[in-house]
Amino acid sequence: MNNLKYRQLGKSSLKVSEIGFGAWTLGTDWWGTITREESIRLVKRALELGMNFVDTSDSYASGASEKLVGEAIQGQREEIILSTKFGYDIHSEVKREGHQEREQKFTAEHINIAVEESLERLQTSYIDLYQLHNPKMDHIKDSAVFDALDDLVQNGKIRYYGVALGPAIGWTEEGLNAMKSTNIVSLQTVYNMVEQDPGRSFLSVAKENGVGILVRVPHASGLLDGKFNAQTTFASNDHRSYRQREWLTKGLKKIQPLDYLLNTPSRTMSQTALRFTLMDTGISSVLPTISTMNDLEEYAKASDLDDLTEEEFEKINQVYAQEFQAETLSYLMPKSRAN
Repeated sequence: MNNLKYRQLGKSSLKVSEIGFGAWTLGTDWWGTITREESIRLVKRALELGMNFVDTSDSYASGASEKLVGEAIQGQREEIILSTKFGYDIHSEVKREGHQEREQKFTAEHINIAVEESLERLQTSYIDLYQLHNPKMDHIKDSAVFDALDDLVQNGKIRYYGVALGPAIGWTEEGLNAMKSTNIVSLQTVYNMVEQDPGRSFLSVAKENGVGILVRVPHASGLLDGKFNAQTTFASNDHRSYRQREWLTKGLKKIQPLDYLLNTPSRTMSQTALRFTLMDTGISSVLPTISTMNDLEEYAKASDLDDLTEEEFEKINQVYAQEFQAETLSYLMPKSRAN
């Protein structure tokens, strides 16, 4: 039975599922290896559950994620809000280390090439939401970028466009400028119980400008999904193995005051984390990291659960202010793969 709820994506005509499918796990092993068959089963099951919003990027596994999504959605394209991103040169042969970024390209020429390649991989004639992937301020202020996107809208290649902030948490000025000075309909950002800023600063501005907030990393890279303890270790190819160890040990200790509400008979810790992000109506969809069928089923059920009580919400904010806000969360930042 489909019990997922749906929300308007900003000023667009799109209605997206509160819980969306973030496809960055497909085609890559940074969250554990997922086979081609498993990837397709996950997407198909997500659609059966009512997750109509699928978010990927041309840079995820150099296009492999888009190909897997394209294969999985065949025959159901009209039922899906399909989102992808552009801005990186995925054909660059420059060797990357750890979380090092690829070379970025936001020229009109690159945008026109990138969209055609994404359309081919996704096996579709149009993209519902086309997002700038981790743009810097110069890109956001470049009118040629948005002129090129407007042309793609006019030509029917894309329906709307947005901005996805990153790669790490932050990018406050870029997000605010994009919402105030461009015609984006969405802004994607990190936002969760222990990483509330700068996400909170975007909410009122987003509503004023008809921009829907898309939340990524709602479980703080796994810190809020109830599966880890202080002894947990990560495989060498898991991106979390490149973080400072304090990310896990210190983070788990800091959330201990929330134990009583993070694990209740009515919802799991993961579901509580998702309900927290959905408390604000300006948030259109939350994109948890999905790598197993059990995760998918658990996360989908969060949409049908009651909101947090006011007391619960305030307690989470109190713990955030006392334990996380004052510290810049430097221990969350990844160390170099070379280390």
